[in-house]
Amino acid sequence: MNQIICLDDRFSTTRNVTLEKPEIINKPEDKFETLLFLPPNEGRKGEGGLRTKGYFKKSYEGNPLISVITVVFNGEKYLEETIQSVLNQTYDNVEYIIIDGGSTDGTLDIIKKYDQAIDYWISERDRGIYDAMNKGIDLATGEWINFMNGGDGFYSKDVLQKIFQNNMYRDYKVLYGDVQTDYGDYKFILKAGSLSNIYKAMQFSHQSTFFKASYHKLNKYNLNYKLSADFLNLISLYSIEKNSFYYLNILVSKVSSDGVSDKYITSSIIECWKAIREVKVDSLKINVYYLLQISKQYIKTKLLPRPVLEIYRKVKFKAK
Repeated sequence: MNQIICLDDRFSTTRNVTLEKPEIINKPEDKFETLLFLPPNEGRKGEGGLRTKGYFKKSYEGNPLISVITVVFNGEKYLEETIQSVLNQTYDNVEYIIIDGGSTDGTLDIIKKYDQAIDYWISERDRGIYDAMNKGIDLATGEWINFMNGGDGFYSKDVLQKIFQNNMYRDYKVLYGDVQTDYGDYKFILKAGSLSNIYKAMQFSHQSTFFKASYHKLNKYNLNYKLSADFLNLISLYSIEKNSFYYLNILVSKVSSDGVSDKYITSSIIECWKAIREVKVDSLKINVYYLLQISKQYIKTKLLPRPVLEIYRKVKFKAK
């Protein structure tokens, strides 16, 4: 049963509700702070959700609270599908947080439509996607954190049920699985790669990853990175705790591509190389690898026509 701590019994909800006194979210040994609400902001466009009505969820033994965070900006075309993907999960202990970057289209109207089902949402300008994600981390009260950003979704309704029902994963900090990518006229399934290759590139999709909240609150995203702060975060952890990763061997998420992301790949590779040097795990072999990858992407994006790239992608990933 999805139990919600209620601070004010004047409010009601269609969900199963247990009235309890609010509890301290963090244990005394935890050296991080969890925010129930973001501090006032002069340019804020809106704020709402169950928390603003006095309802808060918590974890139970064998039924950990999972915080799913959606970061969005001007996403009215695809946000509702993402919201429904989260709210339709059969797992009954999910905390849903939406961080909107001050959208100017109909995004806010869609969020308000689901106000009674979202735990907390806020709309205000930010300093980029990783700043918005850091806000979500601060607000998360669950045991695990997943980022399911606008346009993405869980692969099936029972994904969280399969992963977390009666499973706490106490010995791990990162859980990861597989992903389906949709290019419009074709799709392909990308299995998570080997962790031994993590220094070369992301080996699994961010949307198919769950981070232990206690770890993520102490290790948020570096805002000096615009494209690869998640990569920096993961290789920093892997360089010191290789055994803290757990492969779920399940299709976790489905993500869409608008077909223009290739123009950012070269910049992303350069940032990944920067992260490698920052963590000090670079070597002659790795440096040569990144130089070759940058050259390869330059040739692909500058010299090859897009139809050829699409054929290459279909063949490489056995797209359907």
